[in-house]
Amino acid sequence: MTAPSTAARQTRWVSFVGAGPGDPELLTLRAVELLRDAEIVVTELPEHERLVRGVLGLPEPVEPEEGEEVAEAVTPVPGPVFVDGGFGEDGQPLTHAARAKVVIRQAKTGRRVVRLMAGDPFLYASGPEEAQACTKAGIGFEVVPGVSSVNAVPAYAGVPLTTKNHREVTVVSCTGPSIDWSQYVNRPTLVLLSAVGSIGEISRELIAAGRAPETPVAMTRTGTVTTQRTLVSTLATIAADVRAARMEAPAVTVIGEVVELRNELSWFENKPLFGWRVLVPRTKEQAASLSTRLRSFGSEPEEVPTISVEPPRNPQQMDKAVRGLVEGRYEWIAFTSVNAVRAVREKFEEYGLDARAFSGLKIAAVGEKTAASLADWGLRADLVPSGEQSARGLLEDWPPFDELLDPINRVFLPRADIATENLVAGLVDLGWEVDDVTAYRTVRAAPPPAPTREAIKSGKFDAVVFTSSSTVRNLVGIAGKPHASTIIAVIGPATAKTAEEHGLRVDVMAPNPSVEELAEALADFGAARRASLLEAGQPVTRPSERRPAGRRRASSK
Repeated sequence: MTAPSTAARQTRWVSFVGAGPGDPELLTLRAVELLRDAEIVVTELPEHERLVRGVLGLPEPVEPEEGEEVAEAVTPVPGPVFVDGGFGEDGQPLTHAARAKVVIRQAKTGRRVVRLMAGDPFLYASGPEEAQACTKAGIGFEVVPGVSSVNAVPAYAGVPLTTKNHREVTVVSCTGPSIDWSQYVNRPTLVLLSAVGSIGEISRELIAAGRAPETPVAMTRTGTVTTQRTLVSTLATIAADVRAARMEAPAVTVIGEVVELRNELSWFENKPLFGWRVLVPRTKEQAASLSTRLRSFGSEPEEVPTISVEPPRNPQQMDKAVRGLVEGRYEWIAFTSVNAVRAVREKFEEYGLDARAFSGLKIAAVGEKTAASLADWGLRADLVPSGEQSARGLLEDWPPFDELLDPINRVFLPRADIATENLVAGLVDLGWEVDDVTAYRTVRAAPPPAPTREAIKSGKFDAVVFTSSSTVRNLVGIAGKPHASTIIAVIGPATAKTAEEHGLRVDVMAPNPSVEELAEALADFGAARRASLLEAGQPVTRPSERRPAGRRRASSK
C-alpha cells in the first residue's frame, strides 16, 4: 500500500485577520502571531504591506535608482509573499467574487495564508462572502476579529457612541442603493460610513424628516493615525463646512448629541506632539526606543541613520583583551555604551564563550540602558552611576584601587574609536591601570534619500532630536542644517554645545541624559507651545506650518 503524497496531505487553510482602522498598535496579539507565521499575505489596502513589515520589523523592499543595473541574482526580501486582494491590475477595486478567487487560488498552494482585511473581517467587509467561497472549495478558515473603524475612529476623536444617557447607536453604510433617511430620524446616535460625498443629501433629508438642524455632527478622516482630522459642525452647516475644509474619504461621521462631549473627551488630537514630524538621527539599532516614546506623544518619528557601527580595523587588540579576560587578567570591565556590550558579546560568540567567563569579574555600566543590555545577556552590573549617567558620573562612584582589597589593578575598557579619554585619565588617577581597547568604530552613514534631505533643509520636519554630538555633526554632514523653524532638542549640555557650534539654537534639553527624558522634554515643550497658542486665541499649528521672518542662528558667545 503506497503512502499518500505530500500534496494530497497539504492543509488548505485561510486566516481572515482584521487589520484594524489604521493604527498598527491596535492589531490583536493573535493577528501578529499569524502574520509572523504567514507565508502569503493577501492584502486589502495598498498600505497593508507596509503595516505588516512595520509590525514584524521587516525591511522595506529597495527599488533600484533610475539607470541602476539590477543583478540577475537578487537577494530576496525577508518576510511573506504579498498578494493584492483589493485592487485589480487596472487599479480598480475588485468585486467580492473576484477577491474570493484571489484568496482561493493562494490557499490551494497549501501554504499558510493570511487574508488581511481593514477593520473587522465580518463587519462591513467582504469577509463573509470570501469565507463562504472557502467553504465551497473545501478550504478551512478561521476569523480573527479586528478593531472596527465604527467605534475606534469616534473613540480617537473623543466622541463616545454610548453613555448612560445615550444607550442606542445605529450604524449605516452609505454605499450602494439610495437610503430612506426618514426611518433614521428618531435614532439618537447615527454612525455613517462612506458618507463624505453624500453628506449634503443626507443632512437635507434628515432635516426634512424632522431632525433638528442644530444637531451636532462630527466627521473624522484617517482616524487613529497622526493625520487624523475632525470637523465638528451641525446638520444645517455640515455640507458647506465639508466643502470648505476639503474633507476627503476615508471618514467616519457621527450625528447626535454625543458629539458635544468631544469638547471634554478629545484626547488623541490633543496630544502634545500630535501630527509632528520628528527626525530621529540615530544608529538604526538604537532608534526604536526613542521613536516608540515619541510616537506615544502623538508624533510621527522618521528615523534617519547617521552613524554606522562597524568592527575595529585591527581586531587583534580586542582578541587579546578577551583572552586576558578569560585568563583572569582584569579586576573590572567597564561598559560605556550598549554598542560596547554588543561588541564584546559578538566577540564572545565568535570564540564560543558565554556569560560564565565573567565569573569573579566586577562589571561597571555607564547607565541604566547599558545595564539593561547586560541584563539581557544574563549579567548584573556591580556599578552604575548613582547620579549623572555618564563617564563623569561613573568616575564619581568608582572606588580607588586598594592593594589590600583588590588582587588585580587592571580595568578592561571596551569602547568606540572615539572619546572616553577623560574616563581613562580618571581611572588612572584612582590608581587603576586601564586597557583602553577599541571594540567598535562609529562611521558616518550614507546620506538619506533626496526627499528627506530636502525636507530637512526646507523645514518640513517639526523637530529633530539629537542624542549625541556625533549625531549633530553627522546629520549636518550628510544632509545639511535643519531649517530655522525646526525645533532642536538635545540630550545634554555637550550635545547642545555642538549644536550651537553648528549654528543651531537649542530649544529643548533633557534634564537628564536619557532618550525617555529627551522625548518627555520635547513633549513638555509641545504642550506649553499649544497652551500658549490657545491662550492667545490662535489656531494650534505645528512648527513646520509657521515660518519666522529670518533664519534662526545660535546666539553669539
